[in-house]
Amino acid sequence: MRLFVQIPCLNEEETLPLVLDSIPKSIPGIDEIEILVIDDGSSDRTIEVAKEHGVTHFVQHARNMGLARSFADGVDYALRNGADIVVNTDGDNQYPQTRITDLVQPIVAGTAEIVIADRQTKKIAHFSPFKKMMQRFGSWVVNKAAGTDLPDAASGFRAYSASALIRLNIVTRFSYCMETIIQAGYKRLAISSIPVETNPKTRESRLFKNIWQHMFQSGSAILRSYLMYRPYVLFAWLSALLGALALIPFVRYLVLVLTNSQGDNLQSLLIGAILAIGALLSLALGVIADLIRIVRSLNEDALELLKHQRYGR
Repeated sequence: MRLFVQIPCLNEEETLPLVLDSIPKSIPGIDEIEILVIDDGSSDRTIEVAKEHGVTHFVQHARNMGLARSFADGVDYALRNGADIVVNTDGDNQYPQTRITDLVQPIVAGTAEIVIADRQTKKIAHFSPFKKMMQRFGSWVVNKAAGTDLPDAASGFRAYSASALIRLNIVTRFSYCMETIIQAGYKRLAISSIPVETNPKTRESRLFKNIWQHMFQSGSAILRSYLMYRPYVLFAWLSALLGALALIPFVRYLVLVLTNSQGDNLQSLLIGAILAIGALLSLALGVIADLIRIVRSLNEDALELLKHQRYGR
């Protein structure tokens, strides 16, 4: 089996040597280990440092394209070059590269198609209590959306089988982490997790400016991914809510009519009608969204076939 360890980098000349030097040279069940550096528009000596450490596989962006695009381009390169397993790590030496051996074993054994490292965020010293709480909440939301049970859904230290990568499609520009879990859950891919301990912090995250931006971007990615595969759930709940609210003014109007109460009660009838129309529109939108989901699923099946042909699988 051929393993590609891909490292997305943006100005990582200082920490990249630590990452490269700690990647295992041999792994049980793996015949070849290749290292792929994805340069996302670096302005320092990242590429030169990688070459000095013997790296021969590169994907280079002329300007910063973002983590999701870097991941997708790295996966495409790895699969075109015969990868059976792809491990994604970071160039800031956040993750313990020595655990790559443990990360790929479930895939080698055929018991999992995706393995995600659990950073055990409760133990990370530089995470504030609020960040730790939001990490747990974010993982809970993703697990609910994907039907999974992962302790650390935001972890970027992951291993993927080639077959899993062929079935996954990246559409977001921010981060692929949440999106791929929701897709994998919907497509019934086997996902497992192993606990790891992260290395000491080397720099601030370049993915987001602050935790609020991270929360907004992650929430948007989760919602978008969920709506791509289960839009009918949202519209069904919205239709039921509006329908239930419509009953209140209708019942009030009926009671007032039956009791011959004085006054103009048409406003109750009008409000009820508006809410009922909203419920019907939500139901109609749900049907349309579900039809679009079906078309998307068929298109993804066709895209999967094209990927098999592209990568010679």
